[in-house]
Amino acid sequence: MNLIIKGKTKDVYDLGAGNLLIKFKDDMTGEDGKFDPGANTVGLTVKGAGRGGLKLTDYFFRKINEAGYATHFVTADIEKAEMVVKRAEKFGKGLEVICRFVAYGSFIKRYGDLTEEGKPLDALVEVTIKADERGDPPISADTLAMLGILSLEEYEVIKSLTQKVSGIIRDILKAKGMDLYDIKFEFGRIGSDIVIIDEISGGCMRVFKDGKPVDPMELVDLVLN
Repeated sequence: MNLIIKGKTKDVYDLGAGNLLIKFKDDMTGEDGKFDPGANTVGLTVKGAGRGGLKLTDYFFRKINEAGYATHFVTADIEKAEMVVKRAEKFGKGLEVICRFVAYGSFIKRYGDLTEEGKPLDALVEVTIKADERGDPPISADTLAMLGILSLEEYEVIKSLTQKVSGIIRDILKAKGMDLYDIKFEFGRIGSDIVIIDEISGGCMRVFKDGKPVDPMELVDLVLN
């Protein structure tokens, strides 16, 4: 296999024939040994985190596909912590799309003088550029279009998909007694179709139960058992 991306939490290999293999690692984003889905650095390594993240990704991608929304997912091998996906074209150098149901984390860092932590948000969608050295800055729809990264029409498609799929995941978690505070997605193009790519796991979301944050590894057991 040809390694094409060596990432913080995953490595990506080219399988040919339009497919990629994603290898999940046990590394997690965070700082000073504490998990943080919004961090740009590896903060800790937890044995089994790769398989756990893939278990949730496999579960959520299947649920999303069943609901009629397109993803790049093909198949997963949990024991090997590997996932085969369709190759998709990224938007620019990569975007992260966040859906927020509760004011928390970086949202409070930016807007804490205008709101308060824990305030409900109505599936608020934000987009950031994947650029660790710039701190993943937020970017507006107009700027995305002006820079030729995506059109305003494509932005509206991504926004709608983000809110609909976030609602599916929120409802799954709610049925398990948990609250989804925020979740991030990545999107790409396969032909003319916009699809969800990358992963959907505890490392991509903030989840709370009984007012306390749920650890990504704990989330695997709470969702799947």
